[in-house]
Amino acid sequence: MSALLPSSAIFEQNQIRRLYDDATERWWFSVIDIIQALVQQPDYQAARKYWKVLKGRLDKEGSQLVTNCYQLKMPADDGKMRLTDVATAETLLRLVQSVPSPKAEPIKLWLAKVGYERMQEMADPSLGVDRARELWLKHGRSEKWIQQRMMGQETRNKLTDYWKEHDIKEGEEFAILTNIIHQEWSGVTVKGHKAIKGLKTQNLRDHMSEAELIFTALAELSTRQIAESDKAKGMPKNKVAARKGGGIAKKARLELEERTGKSVVTGSNFLPPAKQKIAPKKRTK
Repeated sequence: MSALLPSSAIFEQNQIRRLYDDATERWWFSVIDIIQALVQQPDYQAARKYWKVLKGRLDKEGSQLVTNCYQLKMPADDGKMRLTDVATAETLLRLVQSVPSPKAEPIKLWLAKVGYERMQEMADPSLGVDRARELWLKHGRSEKWIQQRMMGQETRNKLTDYWKEHDIKEGEEFAILTNIIHQEWSGVTVKGHKAIKGLKTQNLRDHMSEAELIFTALAELSTRQIAESDKAKGMPKNKVAARKGGGIAKKARLELEERTGKSVVTGSNFLPPAKQKIAPKKRTK
């Protein structure tokens, strides 16, 4: 496999991690994420145990489904790239039949649709942007929030493009620098921020407030411009740029919090009401 591009997709309220292989033009999906959606189990560890038992049963039955599953690195809750079982849509369509679940048919339709949409987006990339906007609207995001989310993604893409061109490896090194920037501006790690919001496998940025998106974008924009100015190359110099860029956004955050008396980092999210968490009190500086 080559040119594996990580991303995620949403099935109902479940985030499904996936990787796209440009060489074979094929999606690889996290098996555990699919299992978690099938059995409607909010506990990720419980979903892992379910898959382990199912895998053992299929193995004893001589099923080829387990053989067709592979291991690839995908983003974990702690932001690091960790090995997890993955499978193609074709394999998962057969695997779904082994799990008694009312979500079996909806997931089959969703998996088939994902493959078709990817082919369309390769021919016309703007379709991917339109679909993301439509999905966010369905989940109650405002036009203003969507505009900020897309602007932040563009800022993020420019930063990661710089990293790729200056000896930063995708995956773990991207995650390390991202965490440095995030902790500098917000005062909490990416993992800590997700915990505040009560998130597990969900994308943090998809659950940020407008203010959180703006400060994240400011931190990443500042990081890129400092890195460009300093001609930063490799991890040591880019770590310095990350701290400086995050520090610029931190100063702006502290000034705003002092002026309004409200914390920028908030526990609010877009989870279903039953999963909402109470916003934390304003943090100390």
